[in-house]
Amino acid sequence: MKTRKLMMAAALAALLSVPAIAAEQFFPVLVYRTGAYAPNGTPWANGYVDYLKLVNAKGGINGVKITFEECEFGYATDRGVECYERLKGKSGGATLVQPLSTGVTFALTEKASVDKIPLITAGYGRSESANGAVFTWNFPLLGTYWVGADVAIQHIAKKEGGFDKLKGKKIALVYHDSPYGKEPIPLLQERAKMHGFDVMLLPVAHPGVEQKATWLQIRQNKPDYVLLWGWGVMNSTSLKEAQATGYPRDKMYGIWWAGAEPDVKDVGEGAKGYNAMTLQHGAEPNAKVVKDTLAMVHAKGQGTGPKEEVGSVLYMRGVLSAMLGVEGVRKAQERYGKGKTMTGEQVRWGLENLNLDQKTLDGMGFAGVMRPVQTSCLDHMGSSWVRVHTWDGAKWNFSSDWYQADDKVIRPMVMLASGKYAEEKKLKPRTPEECKQ
Repeated sequence: MKTRKLMMAAALAALLSVPAIAAEQFFPVLVYRTGAYAPNGTPWANGYVDYLKLVNAKGGINGVKITFEECEFGYATDRGVECYERLKGKSGGATLVQPLSTGVTFALTEKASVDKIPLITAGYGRSESANGAVFTWNFPLLGTYWVGADVAIQHIAKKEGGFDKLKGKKIALVYHDSPYGKEPIPLLQERAKMHGFDVMLLPVAHPGVEQKATWLQIRQNKPDYVLLWGWGVMNSTSLKEAQATGYPRDKMYGIWWAGAEPDVKDVGEGAKGYNAMTLQHGAEPNAKVVKDTLAMVHAKGQGTGPKEEVGSVLYMRGVLSAMLGVEGVRKAQERYGKGKTMTGEQVRWGLENLNLDQKTLDGMGFAGVMRPVQTSCLDHMGSSWVRVHTWDGAKWNFSSDWYQADDKVIRPMVMLASGKYAEEKKLKPRTPEECKQ
C-alpha cells in the first residue's frame, strides 16, 4: 500500500513538473526569394522574419510565442493564392496575411472576408480599401498608392513654386503593367484636372527588362518629370535607360517600391539625383530596433539574411510590416486576454484600434523611423505621412520635410471607389454604430 502511494505521489510530481505549453500565434509569411523580383522581395522577407524572431527573443507577445512558416510564390498571383490556401488553416489558423503583392491582394480580398483573416497591405494593395466600412478585412496601413502619388505631385509643385505652376507641364508615369502599376492613375488624373498638367501613361510589361520603346517616347515627348512605378529589375532598367537617353535623374521620382538599394546599386553614380517617396522610413542603420536585432538575433547566429543588409530600406519595410501585425495582436490581447492566442477576428479588432503614439514607437526602437499611426473601424490606413529621399551615388539621404497626403483630394476618391465596389459586390457598408459592437 505504501509503495503504491509513493508511486502515485511520484507520478503526480512528474505531471506537475511538465511545463505548460505556451500559447502560440501563427504568422504565415508569403515571400518571393526566387525569380525576377527576388532582389527586392528577399530583404523585405528577411526584415519581416527577423522582427518576429526579435519579438520572440524579448518574450513573445505578452508571453505568446510567434510561430511562422514561409511560402515562396515568386510574385505570381496564382501561386500567392495557393500559399494563402495552404497556410491559412495551419497551427490553429492564420493570425493575418501580408500578401506583398497588389495582384494577390485583389485576389484575396473576398477570400479573406469569408475566412475572417485580416490582410495587412502596408504601402500597397487597393487604395480604396482605406475605407474600413466596406473593406472590413483589408488594412493598407501607413499609406496607399494614392497617398504616394499625391505627395509626389505636392513635392513637384513645391519645386516649381506652387500648384499653379504645374499648368501645361507634362508628367510621365512609367509603370509596371499590373494592378500595382495602375493604382496611381486615378489620383494623377484627378490632380491633372485640378492643376492643368498632362499625364503620359507608359506601361512596361513584366518583368520590365525591355524598355527601349518607352524611353524613346520619353526622349521624343520630353516630359518635365517622370514618375516611376516599378518593382524589381524594372527599376534599375529604367534608371539605366534614363542615363542612356540623357533624361535627368533629378527629374525622376519613384514610389517607395522603386526607392531602395537594389534599385540603384548597379547603376551607382548613374542614378545620382534620383528621388523616391518613402513609406515614412528610409535606410535606418542607427535605429534602436536595428541595434536590438543585431544584438538579440544576428549575434546569436539566428539572423535570416546577411548582417550587412540589416537596416537597409526594404529590410526596414519588412520590419515595419511585421511590427504592425504584432501590435495588432498585442492590442487585441488588451480586450480578449493577455497571454492568449488571438483569432483572426480578434486581431482585426486590434488592427482597427491601433494607437501607436510617438512615445510608444520610440520605446519600441522606432524613434526617427516613423510617425504615429492611429486606425479606426472606418479608417484602415491610419497615417499618410511621406518623405522624399534622394540617391547621392552611394546612399539614400532624406531630401524633404514630412508631407501629408491631401485628404480633401483622396477621401472623396476613396468613398466613390469603395462605394462602387460595395454596389458591385452587394455589400452593406458598416455604420459607425455597428463598429462599436
